[in-house]
Amino acid sequence: MNKRNLIQAVLAKLAEELQVYLKAAHASREEATHESSKAENKYDTRGLEASYLARGQSQQIAELEAALLEFQKLADREFTAEAPIDVGAFVELQQGRERTHYLIGPRAGGTEVEFDGHEVIVITPQSPLGGQLVGSKQGDVLQLTLPGSKDKYRVVKVA
Repeated sequence: MNKRNLIQAVLAKLAEELQVYLKAAHASREEATHESSKAENKYDTRGLEASYLARGQSQQIAELEAALLEFQKLADREFTAEAPIDVGAFVELQQGRERTHYLIGPRAGGTEVEFDGHEVIVITPQSPLGGQLVGSKQGDVLQLTLPGSKDKYRVVKVA
């Protein structure tokens, strides 16, 4: 597995999301300051609502920019079977016949990328699943408590 290529795929996905938010924030700011958004009476809140939307999008832009910086600094360290799972690890879990693939990232939890024919989901150590995985090793069987279920998973691969 080429970890650098996986990190690059995440960076590309984050950059794509950033562009979408930049365009949306610009449109929201235009709407908030446009003459047609001026309140016609005390119950007319179109301009206020547009400004709240623009603010939320600006916060999301800041989060995406921070995630991009963190992933650019992320080392493409390869983990051995004996190494404990930590930030930067690619993890494959198995429950029954189902296998799921994760990248333990510094930020941007929930980001999904297609890589080597698999869907890989970025999770952080702060997430419920990430917090339970950090420190585990390849071959470990974990009783993972996720919202609504308690299931046993086997750590099939750590890279």
